[in-house]
Formats: sequence, C-alpha cells, structure tokens
Amino acid sequence: MSMRPAHAADLAPLARLWWQGWRDAHLPFVPKALVARRTLDSFIDRMAVALPRVRTLGPVGAPLGFHLIKGDELNQVYVDEESRGAGVATLLMIDAEDRLLEAGITTPWLACAIGNARAARFCERSGWTRVRPQTVPTEIPGGWYPLKIWRYEKALGQPSAWTAPAASELSESRSFAQGATEAKERPEERPRVTRWTPVPPNPPN
Repeated sequence: MSMRPAHAADLAPLARLWWQGWRDAHLPFVPKALVARRTLDSFIDRMAVALPRVRTLGPVGAPLGFHLIKGDELNQVYVDEESRGAGVATLLMIDAEDRLLEAGITTPWLACAIGNARAARFCERSGWTRVRPQTVPTEIPGGWYPLKIWRYEKALGQPSAWTAPAASELSESRSFAQGATEAKERPEERPRVTRWTPVPPNPPN
C-alpha cells in the first residue's frame, strides 16, 4: 500500500480520526479551556481547509492515518485507533520527511504537547531532537490559543539511528496496512489488530 493525497470522501473520517486522536493524546496534558474549544465540528472545519495538503493511506473514505505539513513544520501525524501500534505512524513519518526534503526543508520542526511522554518517545525514536519548550498559537474556532509545547527538530538528509529500524519494519508495516485496508472494505469481517510494536503516538498539536 502506498501513500496518497487525501480525497473529498476522506474529509469526514479524517476529521473524526483527528478529533479522537487529539483527545486520546492531549486530554491529560492541555488546559480545559482548549479542550472545550476543540469540538468535532472544529476539526471538520480545520480538515476542510487542510485537505489539499493532507497525505494519507488506506482506502478512499476509510483512511488509516494522515500527516499534514505547514511550511517547515510537520504539523500533524495521526493514526486511526484500530491501526495504532502496527507501523502506520512509521509509514506516515517516512513519507512526511520525504515530502519535506523534496520541498528543500532540511531542518523541519514539530510540536509535542508538554507531558506527552509517549509522543516524545516516538519522536526521539524517529530521530527527532527536543530543542526547547516553546509557546505556539494553536488553532481554535475564531482565533488562536497560546499552548506551551516541546519543540522537536530533525536534520534531514543525515543518517540517524531511526533509519535502519524503520527500513526493517517497512515491509511488515506495509503488509499490515494492506490487511487493514481489506478489513475496512469488509467491516463485517474486520479482525482485531495484533499489536506487534510499541504504539506510535500522535505527535503534535
């Protein structure tokens, strides 16, 4: 299975995937005032704007995850709940880094919610380095909310400790993604996913 641009039919499932993933990753760590503004409708609105820049994998209308790049920032990486822990996030990260390099960006950054140790471990396992805490404007309906985050950066085009493990996992990840695609196309026969590696989290904001 290969990565692809998002289609209009992906909008609603991607927005729900994003909303659920954000809640799973952030509720223990972010202010309640921000949680209250991050409704499902707000994610639908954000995804509608972002869709032309979103890349995903899985059948059209039933995506397994996505990434979103904004300038030199890897802005979002999220995986469908039932596809977590099976290498999908690795595929998304590899594709995102390839897209950044193609755009001439050699030192991209991403934001990780302070306290989200699971996300931080995935970033570091993927070769990203925490450089400092930072306050960034994160989008809410009608404006922006100042959120404190850990800023991660990565020098692309240089060998990293993550390259070899990622390459060895890639074949198995693709096999899983193909199986998950077939399961989504036959929901009445959909099996439970076997977790074979530590769950990659949903990095940034």
